[in-house]
Amino acid sequence: MAIPFSEVLAKAEEYKADMTKFLRDMIAIPSESCDEEKVVLRIKEEMEKVGFDKIEIDPMGNILGYIGHGPHLIAMDAHIDTVGVGNLDNWTFDPYIGMEDDEVIGGRGTSDQEGGMASMVYAGKIIKDLGLEGEYTLLVTGTVQEEDCDGLCWQYIIEQSKIRPEFVVSTEPTDCQIYRGQRGRMEIRIDVPGISCHGSAPERGDNAIFKMGHILGEVEILANNLGDDAFLGKGTLTVSEIFYTSPSRCAVADSCAVSIDRRLTWGESWEGALEEIRALPAVQKAKGVVSMYEYDRPSYTGLVYPTECFFPTWKIDSEHVVTKALESSFELLFDKKAVVDKWTFSTNGVSIMGRHGIPVIGFGPGKEPEAHAPDEKTWKDHLVKCAAMYAVIPMMYLEQLKK
Repeated sequence: MAIPFSEVLAKAEEYKADMTKFLRDMIAIPSESCDEEKVVLRIKEEMEKVGFDKIEIDPMGNILGYIGHGPHLIAMDAHIDTVGVGNLDNWTFDPYIGMEDDEVIGGRGTSDQEGGMASMVYAGKIIKDLGLEGEYTLLVTGTVQEEDCDGLCWQYIIEQSKIRPEFVVSTEPTDCQIYRGQRGRMEIRIDVPGISCHGSAPERGDNAIFKMGHILGEVEILANNLGDDAFLGKGTLTVSEIFYTSPSRCAVADSCAVSIDRRLTWGESWEGALEEIRALPAVQKAKGVVSMYEYDRPSYTGLVYPTECFFPTWKIDSEHVVTKALESSFELLFDKKAVVDKWTFSTNGVSIMGRHGIPVIGFGPGKEPEAHAPDEKTWKDHLVKCAAMYAVIPMMYLEQLKK
């Protein structure tokens, strides 16, 4: 079947106002991690309106919408939870009322990443309008808790619901470029014991904060000597939190702990990341305990699906059939060559491809620097371009499989 690329673009443009309204409706519903139920129900309403063939909400609270009935299962994913708004003084408009002009839509979640959901739903509408269904089933997912624990939603979908697509398009923001990988990450904790005593005679105790100070100096040096990859870039490490216990402000601290955000590049492992910290002389001298955090917060449905806070690195080859399918889709729609790059931040791909080996490719509206920032915004022309891309990717993938 010949894909009418110009008609797809025209349809996407026709639905710009519908996508804008839908996105602004989602923005108006606060939906931080574990509080997504109302936005999920709003998405269900829109999927029903445009004619999805089947819509389900799974026990975790993820919404799954299906188009078509063919044998090749292809998925497209948007997480529909957001971070909080932070200091409202840093915003020039209400993050939930939002704003729009001829070019942009503002509000919490516009780029990260409810804009991707708006484009996916209307891609389903375009597929229906133009009869682009074929030997595939398109699964559109609105997933929960990503901001809290990226990939957990897809761990549940794959491991418990036994859904395994041939590949997944992540609609995280890519500035309408094709992204084929990201560094992994993990959340590490260092605990150091001490012994309290009166602050007037500190030599009687063992100050855990002083001991942690030596450790932090060595951790800072370690941060400058991590792995590197020509495509994904360097591994990184930063101390993100510090905790302590002490009987009072007039006492020696009897424990100290820090959290570390560790970004893993290609070739680095979670085991290696823990061991390189455990090997630091200051950690050994202080008898520090180095561990990985676990996540076990209930979803809005009450379901608990615990996991270690390790989110694997992943990348898809530049010559992979999925990469080629997206490049061809882009070039035939927009008559120019696509830019292929990678994310700086983490996505649900850590589970889909990092843990389970299902190919992931990225193409989404909005820009990475907008994520978690005040005055977050996305671009209306991005919604149009992405809806057009999502509508043709399944058929282009089937064409690539024949080559």
